[in-house]
Amino acid sequence: MNNTTTFKPSSPKKITLLAILASIFVGQAVMAEDIVIATAATVTTPALPDTESWAIHGQLTNFTQANNRFTAPYTGTNSLLAQGRTEETTDISLFLGRRLWRGAEVWIDPEIDQGFGVSNTLGLAGYSSGEAYKVGANAPYLRLTRAFVRQTIALGENDTAIESAPNQLAGSSASNNITLTAGKFSVTDIFDTNSYAHDPRADFMNWSIIDSGAFDYAADVWGFTYGAAAEWTQDNWTLRTGYFQLSPEPNAKIVSVNFSQHSLIMEAELRQQWFNHPGKIKLLAFTNHAKMGRYQDALALAQITGGAPDTAQVRQAGTDSGFGLNIEQELATDIGVFTKISQRGGSKEAYEFSDINQSLSAGITVKGQRWGRGDDTLGLAGAINGLSSDARAYFAAGGLGLLIGDGQLNYAPEKIVEMYYSARIHPHATVSADYQYITNPAYNQARGPVSLYGVRLHAEF
Repeated sequence: MNNTTTFKPSSPKKITLLAILASIFVGQAVMAEDIVIATAATVTTPALPDTESWAIHGQLTNFTQANNRFTAPYTGTNSLLAQGRTEETTDISLFLGRRLWRGAEVWIDPEIDQGFGVSNTLGLAGYSSGEAYKVGANAPYLRLTRAFVRQTIALGENDTAIESAPNQLAGSSASNNITLTAGKFSVTDIFDTNSYAHDPRADFMNWSIIDSGAFDYAADVWGFTYGAAAEWTQDNWTLRTGYFQLSPEPNAKIVSVNFSQHSLIMEAELRQQWFNHPGKIKLLAFTNHAKMGRYQDALALAQITGGAPDTAQVRQAGTDSGFGLNIEQELATDIGVFTKISQRGGSKEAYEFSDINQSLSAGITVKGQRWGRGDDTLGLAGAINGLSSDARAYFAAGGLGLLIGDGQLNYAPEKIVEMYYSARIHPHATVSADYQYITNPAYNQARGPVSLYGVRLHAEF
């Protein structure tokens, strides 16, 4: 679901004379022409990369995942299949960028997709593969994931190096700036990002770990939409706001630009140092304006007409809001931790992301330099997802949501543990093993627990 490429300039590097002498002592040479003395005790490294006028990047990711057989006294329309299945997804992407004028870039990202998530991306509120979309196909098909323009307005001198990367041209920028982005892209390219848990092509896979689980962000069935965002970065803080198109109905395709149903998002980010290790605290709020069904209205109608409740029969124009707290902190140069807390209103159906009203996740990643594999990463995380009382009643009566609906419900919070190991096998390729253990899948104590095993192959240029 979450195909993201996040890019933010870093602060200019500082090197003390003591650090230079120490690096020389351990054999790390420092060239004099790369150093400009700023004061008697401090030097800076002003060398900035050449400015790219255009760039082409690419990536290929294959993820194969299987779930074991588990206990299930009954199975509904949106249930995880208890007999165990193996599925795979593959995507091949190009990132084509061109500099337009000073501070402006245009990017177009075509992609070829193929495959299915386990149980056709159903049966788990915290779904197990960020590489799986809400639609699948046996045959490869081409689509356009992103087509956007980004304008960066400097609020000072260009003092920060920007490396060449997907959706990012090499060059330099002012660390204090205003960045405007408009077009087609993913909301999570800009909002709710996290250095340790955000990219299913590189780190964790579970939806409620790579994203804040209750963040019902605007997205089509592939996770992208039309919209615009503005970011104001000043010293150690950034303010963001965005306006995005919602699908014409929950969990639907977006075939044209139409903002009659829309989402407004705001996020504040504070960057800090903890014992000289960087960290970030982000507070996010969102409001969705669309035709949504209330769980209680669906239950009331079902009592009159008979059968299972269906929010699609009672949709009316309204709003649904929520918030998220996203924290990341480096503990050592090779260890990072994170936590995410999110909640949204519980009276109405989920619109775009997943059937989650409250979510808490946390985890740790460790680089492999401690065991002589500096480019490898080990990650361990957990998540707890919950439903509101109205949502519980709706699903217990046989209602269906975006991802879940067992026909019955013996409610308990959905609990997830995920561990992965990513090994660098080539300068441009990694292979990862992923394991997830989920108790009460789709909040149902009567089904599960279930184990899911995955292997991810990722290459890029």
